[in-house]
Amino acid sequence: MADLNPIAKRIHNVSPKPVRLTLSDGSSAVYQFSGTQFFQREFQGEGTRENDDAEYRLITSEDNESVLLGRKGPDDDGWSMVGEVTEAERAE
Repeated sequence: MADLNPIAKRIHNVSPKPVRLTLSDGSSAVYQFSGTQFFQREFQGEGTRENDDAEYRLITSEDNESVLLGRKGPDDDGWSMVGEVTEAERAE
C-alpha cells in the first residue's frame, strides 16, 4: 500500500464520515462521500458537499500523484474541475 496516494488513503479511511478537503487554491469545505474505492493504485469517490446540491467526484491523476475534485450541479450538462486536493482530515 506504500504506492497509494496518501491523500486518497486518508479520504478512504475517513469515509463515509464527513471529511474536510482543502484545495490548492486554499479553499476548504466538508464533503460526505457515499463511496470510495481503489482500483490498484487509482482512486475514485463520489459524494456531496455541505450546503450544495451538486454531485462531487474524486479521482487520482494519471500519474496517481494528485487527487482531483470534480463537480456536477443539477443544471450542468457535464463535470467541471474544482481543483486539486492538498489536505484531507476528519471533519468535526
